[in-house]
Amino acid sequence: MSGGDAAGRLVRPFTLTGGRTRPDRSDFSLITTVSAVDPPPAWGVRTQPEHARILRLCEKPIAVAELAAHLDLPMSVVTIMLCDLLAADRITVHPPRPVSGTPDMDLLQKVRDGLGRL
Repeated sequence: MSGGDAAGRLVRPFTLTGGRTRPDRSDFSLITTVSAVDPPPAWGVRTQPEHARILRLCEKPIAVAELAAHLDLPMSVVTIMLCDLLAADRITVHPPRPVSGTPDMDLLQKVRDGLGRL
């Protein structure tokens, strides 16, 4: 990779986020799922191509980490862009379900039975 290529990889995320380095909100973790709002509301601001790509990928609920992998962008950049889309009411956020302290014995029994049938 030449020096110009390395600089381009650093500048591009900076321009995608408008120079921001931290998200405005803390709604997003690696396993938070997001989905596009359907039908999309009118958005008065011109969207970046990456915003449009995120919305296409979010047609079905998708995890934030998976989005970052599909977009080949750092998590921090994707999170900042998701904050923009959330502020514009273009996506909904689905936080991870809390894990209960006790295992679901019925579910574990069904898994064991299913594995036994293999």
